[in-house]
Amino acid sequence: MKSKTYFFIFALIVFISPFFLPTYQVTLLNYIGLNALVVLGLVLVTGVGGMTTFGQAALVGIGGYATAYLTVTEQLPSFLAWTGGNPWFGLLLGIVITVASAILVGGLTLKLSGHYLPLGTIAWGISLYYFFSTIETLGGHSGISNIPSISIAGFAFDNGNKMFYLIWLIVFIAIILTKNLLNSREGRAIRALKGGQVMAESMGVNTFRAKMIIFVIAAIFASISGWLYAHTQTFINPTPFGLQMGIDYLFMALLGGVGSIWGAILGAGIFTMVRQWLQDALPIIFGGQGHYETIVFGLIIVVLMQKAPSGIWSFITKLIPNKYKPVDLYPSIHPIPQMDKVENQINKGELILDAKNITKKFGGLVANNEMNLKIHAGEVLALIGPNGAGKSTMFNQISGVDVPTSGEVLFKGKKINGIPSREIAKLGLSRTFQHVKILPEMTVLENTAIGAHLRGEKSVISSMLLLDRVEENELLNEAKYQLERVGLGEYLYVEAGSLALGQQRILEIARALCANPSLLLLDEPAAGLRFKEKQALAELLSKLRAEGMAILLVEHDMDFVMNLADRIVVMEFGQKIAEGLPEEIQKNEAVLEAYLGGAA
Repeated sequence: MKSKTYFFIFALIVFISPFFLPTYQVTLLNYIGLNALVVLGLVLVTGVGGMTTFGQAALVGIGGYATAYLTVTEQLPSFLAWTGGNPWFGLLLGIVITVASAILVGGLTLKLSGHYLPLGTIAWGISLYYFFSTIETLGGHSGISNIPSISIAGFAFDNGNKMFYLIWLIVFIAIILTKNLLNSREGRAIRALKGGQVMAESMGVNTFRAKMIIFVIAAIFASISGWLYAHTQTFINPTPFGLQMGIDYLFMALLGGVGSIWGAILGAGIFTMVRQWLQDALPIIFGGQGHYETIVFGLIIVVLMQKAPSGIWSFITKLIPNKYKPVDLYPSIHPIPQMDKVENQINKGELILDAKNITKKFGGLVANNEMNLKIHAGEVLALIGPNGAGKSTMFNQISGVDVPTSGEVLFKGKKINGIPSREIAKLGLSRTFQHVKILPEMTVLENTAIGAHLRGEKSVISSMLLLDRVEENELLNEAKYQLERVGLGEYLYVEAGSLALGQQRILEIARALCANPSLLLLDEPAAGLRFKEKQALAELLSKLRAEGMAILLVEHDMDFVMNLADRIVVMEFGQKIAEGLPEEIQKNEAVLEAYLGGAA
């Protein structure tokens, strides 16, 4: 059954539930909706983007306190007096402050790896909690009461049952917008964050921008949740916005499935209901008051990580018979005329790359020593040498993953030393990797379309509102064309992780070709391929060479190299020991001694 069908069934059940449930249960559903909105943001940040944040509760607090202050304060500052204390301006004020906070915290931490983001969000969350508690105009520990209800065209949402519909309408809109975003060019760039930032940057993705986008979207969701919370409760104090609640939101995400949109709803629902039940039942069982539910939830998370590391939603979907499983519609591809190629093509024989005296030192280790390479359009240059010779390091200097200690790399006459790899990709250089870097849970088509990222220009808002469909169709057509070109046309909608290693390497080539490069860097593309697959690969590379593409190839399969390469450069201990035609390299004494096994 299609996911849309399940969505509409679930939405229908939710919207008729107040007619059958008592007020107490409707109130619980309100809290589930408020929590789900925050956890949905965590799915983007943590599940999709691979980042951990503990600060969502503080962002909820900003949204709540902004509208509470604006709607309750009798004498607003002059720059806010024009709002007239309208709750909708409170929503706007909360979003503006929250986005500014997210940009500030994200700008300081998102470029750093490891523990900086979690620690930064913890510090920010604690700071905001004490800010809410200390400032007298925000009510201090006592909070702010008598917050007015929200009104639309004179209709007041002045009780829990009415707020129920507003809360869940916003939750469903957020789900749709999030799903639209993830199934777009911008969404693929965001999803690529978890598959490896080096790969994403090499495909032209600005990974810092992608991180900031989901960080800000998650902040907006949290702020809206705070706005709804304040007007639902009509009272607000600092307690719900402390570090503990930030941890609880992460619990919800882990419980339901941190990588799943529906896991956000499920996790928020289970956590909210079970916590309420435990708060009522455990004091009776243990004969005293205490935070017993926190202990129980801690144990639940430990067990869950062992039994269902992907969350309950993923566990449930595995148990559902195939014919009843929710199936997302694969992106429809409408045939179009051959797309215009990016202007990266140049005249055959023209110098494409000129690497001069490249030296790379890691402390006292010299990985590359005065290396020189020249590659021309319509040429296959093979870079060979024993393991540890410095071939991959040289690849990284050329592609912008690393910066040479000395020397310069000229690409189409332009010095590219120190330029980010995404900027080099724009110039027409694309690459594959020694260790395959794909997104295993995405389809082959989606993985390949990441390579076409630079061909699109539609914004995040366009993606969320489905205003990018024409461009999206063009990008998917390009990905389909390249997959058919490399022999993977029958695997468009197969999960990339299910492909054999050799097929995954071919997938990487298709992804690189989507960028329409003039120089293609291939790092051991024949590794793991069977004989016929190698033959097909050699035919493809020969065809690309005939079209004028320059190819730099690192490979250990000597038969493959000798039958394909126009010229060969041999490295040992970080420096060039030989260069020439394949037949010359096969007879070179230094090469025979160092790499090809001596005179034998």
